[in-house]
Amino acid sequence: MSDRGTLEKLVIKAFEKPDYSGQAIAEFSAYVNPNEITLSYEMEYDSAQGSGTTNSRMNFKKLKPGDMSLTFFIDGTGANGSLVDVQQKIAQFQTVTGYNGNIHRPNYLKVVWGTLQVKRCVLKSASIAYKLFKPNGIPLRAVITANFTDNSDDQTRQAIAQDQSPDLTHIRLVKAGDTLPGLCYQVYGDPNYYLEVARANQITNFRHLSPGSKLVFPPLEK
Repeated sequence: MSDRGTLEKLVIKAFEKPDYSGQAIAEFSAYVNPNEITLSYEMEYDSAQGSGTTNSRMNFKKLKPGDMSLTFFIDGTGANGSLVDVQQKIAQFQTVTGYNGNIHRPNYLKVVWGTLQVKRCVLKSASIAYKLFKPNGIPLRAVITANFTDNSDDQTRQAIAQDQSPDLTHIRLVKAGDTLPGLCYQVYGDPNYYLEVARANQITNFRHLSPGSKLVFPPLEK
């Protein structure tokens, strides 16, 4: 797990192979990290209705591929202390996430940021809004809104749905009587990860958890 005091940039990595093997062929790092990430997902059920009854029973079938929405802000004015070419940064985003002639399709992507689960996905849609221009028409500010769709294999999605894999990020709602070592045992099968989880959640006193709060349990490092 990384040092929480270090600024990490959200990174999108591009791969040519559907199993994401080998090195990334290109990367896009956010100029300014997004202040909001929207994850949406859908469960698929089979409805079963017993003979002579009016109520149906919803039997869980599978977790369908989910979507993720991100908004990137690019500032070419130098106001943030770093001068960037807006058009060049947008071209980099399009190269990383867009169509790849070598594989005759868009690249396979990984979105990585801090303790968030590594997202295997592909670009679904993107829009670019230019906000400020020089007198000669060169853009100085732009906002990229991108929507990605899950490209995980069925086994990974099943692990997420069953919430049984220590290699995936978990979120737990604290209940009265919960302890951090006890929750670590539920997620990882080992209570000794409590210090790392406390650090990831910026908890200073792990002996007093607030009921109703949410805790993030990052993937185990191998």
